[in-house]
Amino acid sequence: MSKSKDTSKLWGGRFNEATDSFVQRFTASVQFDARMADQDIQGSLAHADMLCAIGVLSSSELEEIQQGLTQVKREIDEGSFNWSIELEDVHMNIEARLTALIGSTGKKLHTGRSRNDQVATDIRLHLRSAIDSIARELTRLQEGTIALAAAHSTTIMPGFTHLQTAQPVSFGHHLLAWNEMLERDYGRLMDCRRRMNQSPLGAAALAGTTYPIDRYQTSAALGFDRPTENSLDSVSDRDFAVEFCSFAALLMTHLSRISEELILWTSAQFNFVELPDRFCTGSSIMPQKKNPDVPELVRGKVGRVNGHLVALLTLMKSQPLAYNKDNQEDKEPLFDTVDTVMDCLRAFADMIPAIKPRTNEMHEAARRGFSTATDLADYLVGRGLPFRDAHEVVGKAVAHGVATGLDLAEMELTTLQEFCPDIGKDVFDVLTLEGSIAARDHLGGTAPAQVAAAGSRAMERLQQRKASSEQPSGNNEPDKGQANRSDFRVD
Repeated sequence: MSKSKDTSKLWGGRFNEATDSFVQRFTASVQFDARMADQDIQGSLAHADMLCAIGVLSSSELEEIQQGLTQVKREIDEGSFNWSIELEDVHMNIEARLTALIGSTGKKLHTGRSRNDQVATDIRLHLRSAIDSIARELTRLQEGTIALAAAHSTTIMPGFTHLQTAQPVSFGHHLLAWNEMLERDYGRLMDCRRRMNQSPLGAAALAGTTYPIDRYQTSAALGFDRPTENSLDSVSDRDFAVEFCSFAALLMTHLSRISEELILWTSAQFNFVELPDRFCTGSSIMPQKKNPDVPELVRGKVGRVNGHLVALLTLMKSQPLAYNKDNQEDKEPLFDTVDTVMDCLRAFADMIPAIKPRTNEMHEAARRGFSTATDLADYLVGRGLPFRDAHEVVGKAVAHGVATGLDLAEMELTTLQEFCPDIGKDVFDVLTLEGSIAARDHLGGTAPAQVAAAGSRAMERLQQRKASSEQPSGNNEPDKGQANRSDFRVD
């Protein structure tokens, strides 16, 4: 290693030799944290305003910094900004360029803060923006799902347990089950947003600062609900990132379950639905194939997101307070989780409303497999038979159906009466698929009237969400892959 004094670093005063070139590359984060440039500049502008308000900066110095940061942002947006690994991260790259533009005034900007509270603030701002974008896409997916359900409250399909035909349900009822999972995911996402929306800015390196800073001013300027309470915790914990990835893992698990059903339903063995061609691909050797690639990829990506959650949990598990360099490793799994979730939600929000159910095939599949057997048992209970006795009677009738190839509704009344003389001709009202689903006329049931009402309630919740302050707005979607732009240059 070189023995010359390292004066190129903004922190180099204490060091007597330059950083090894490999270590420089190994410890740099600008390759991936450059995507937080907008948030870093937002935080710097708020910090500069506050420094001026407490007398650390003059109004002319504040104006210089504002103009300089505006120029830096313009260069980044245009792709002409010269990112440097030697400057390690997004913060020092921006500060160095600001100082080059406006001179020594740029060196005053870091007064009363540290890269520790700076990065903690940036990542919260970036994730908050991402959460707002994800919330909008999740809402769009729910809208499409509910609308499709509303159109199919009377479309009959088999309901399954153990992937075996169990009881008939409506296709709309099944779709609304998807929406219930997504609705809980939305709630978890909003819980995460509320907990993370506190400003660490002003915690400095770990203990706060001797300057009379106004953390409430910077917190309000950046749209946070309040400043964080403890400086040590502010700079060292990343539980908000872990919580987001936990939400993402659950959401992706739900999308994966939906994907699995779509993959099954589009197969020739089920043939329940058709996906639009634009969401599928073909085979290079089998010309008849139409592969459900989008659901398959979404199903596969859940492993990627789960891995990121485990990575962040492992990253945090042994860190003493306060900040440690380990935390540099939080960004890549977090950013990739954001990107993966956004892509999957966009694909599903576009695809789900365009699904075409094959209603005849669904109805025929529900007719097979004795799906109204429970209805017959319930009918017998209504005639005074204990349920366990009714269960045995129906089991024998089903066995006869298996042997003869007849569904319960296809048997003669006299045949059914051989198993129980209490069966009357009105039994066929409950043995039809339509009669079966109509009979489940209670909250949460699959009766068409209940499904229509549930869909209306679900859509009303979405409309209230969009109209209320809970639905986030006013934050731009993060620049996905900012650091991977084709014009990104590192010296």
